[in-house]
Amino acid sequence: MSSDNAKHFNPQAFQPIVSFIWSCADTLRDHYKKGEYPNIILPLAVIRRIDAVLEGSKAQVLATYEKYKDKDAQFLAPLLTSSDKGSGHCFYNTSPYTLTTLLDSPSHIRANFENYLNSFSENVRDIIDRFDFFTQVKKLDDKGILYTLLQKFTSPKINFSIHATPNAQSLSNLGMGYVFEELIRKFNEENNEEAGEHFTPREVIELMTHLLFLPVREKLKEGSFSIYDNACGSGGMLTEAKKFITDKNGKIASKAPIELFGQEVNDKTYAICKADMMIKGENPDNIKFGSTLSNDGFGGKTFDFMLTNPPYGKDWGDDIKKICGGKESKKDCNDLRFRDIGLSAKSDGQMMFLLNQLSKMKNPAHSPLGSRIASVHNGSSLFNSDGGMVAIRAHIIQNDLLEAIIALPTDMFYNTGIPTFIWIMTNNKPKHKKGKVQLINATSERFYTKMKKSLGKKSKQMLESHIDSITDLFLRFCDKKDDESCLILDNDD
Repeated sequence: MSSDNAKHFNPQAFQPIVSFIWSCADTLRDHYKKGEYPNIILPLAVIRRIDAVLEGSKAQVLATYEKYKDKDAQFLAPLLTSSDKGSGHCFYNTSPYTLTTLLDSPSHIRANFENYLNSFSENVRDIIDRFDFFTQVKKLDDKGILYTLLQKFTSPKINFSIHATPNAQSLSNLGMGYVFEELIRKFNEENNEEAGEHFTPREVIELMTHLLFLPVREKLKEGSFSIYDNACGSGGMLTEAKKFITDKNGKIASKAPIELFGQEVNDKTYAICKADMMIKGENPDNIKFGSTLSNDGFGGKTFDFMLTNPPYGKDWGDDIKKICGGKESKKDCNDLRFRDIGLSAKSDGQMMFLLNQLSKMKNPAHSPLGSRIASVHNGSSLFNSDGGMVAIRAHIIQNDLLEAIIALPTDMFYNTGIPTFIWIMTNNKPKHKKGKVQLINATSERFYTKMKKSLGKKSKQMLESHIDSITDLFLRFCDKKDDESCLILDNDD
């Protein structure tokens, strides 16, 4: 797959590189516990990808660095990232080494590798630090397997580059994003962790993009737009959303500039997301680290579109202590995102992510689109009688923000078989939808097919035809008189 704008994304095309990286973990056997494998394999995959992307501009970067290395960083950095004098990317490496040439000096492998890592631009070093990778380099060297592992990752049999080689096809940006996410899922499954915290199935993301963008497709032809994910994981929703809008063969085919923003609390997942954004030419500074709930990285900023899959049933007690002095009453909360609406019980913070999004909606009086939101939730957000959730639901309905809720088939996600729902919200409903909410029941076999082989707990998938069917019901604003899977209610109901 040579282009991110390819019309049909085929994950199976990238299984060889996923399998190859997975097999590299065999080097760690007898030296590490399986639960520690991701701390080494994931950062190495990131570094190898960046290394491969930079190979073509290496000589140019080194020449510029030698000429201007006595200048301060503020002067030097723009030169080293420029197309004519530097890497042509927002990252660079000023070490004379590549991962391949490091292998020429086996006896100095650790010192030279550390020099290489320290020679990256600051944004890449942030990724390395979030992985705590220097600690792992020392351990690998102490165990005598650092050289072997680097040798495996630089094998000519596998191509990490965006250019094809005689032995292997090119690896597109979209493909590398898939490889990152698939590795995370496999490692989490191996360690009995919750892969769903990091990975939303691509067909669910695709459905969300259809519901989010197609109602306003004509307004996306011109201008510039922002997309935000407040629990962005490895960035899959952000990159898929932009691809859907800008795919020259797609349903919108917009040439408008799209800027991506996200926040992630898990160190390693944040590192992967930031690396992925870098490689794709996005602004890595738009990916913030930390808890969205207690350390909002985008305070005061608004966005055109927002989509997310927040954690379900996850305790957010630590965040409450930070924003409300340890108390759970909204009267003790000074955070403007939550203070006047409500706080859910500390046992489940998913609706707080939704409030965070609502606080970042653009005023339709000043922005013709207003804002549109797509958010995935479990049944708790719909039915839980917790006072905070009731207050949040009331706020959404009373302000006519809820456009639709789509019930998804069970067994769609990798870590859970429970019912899940997509909420679609906007503060700029078309006239025929004002005061109304559409419910779509997409749980029947009409809207999915069973997979030949399950992935974790995921045993069902939506094909393009299923996504189109649900989208059609949504866009036509079907009621039960037109289709038994739809129901339209007044807000008062």
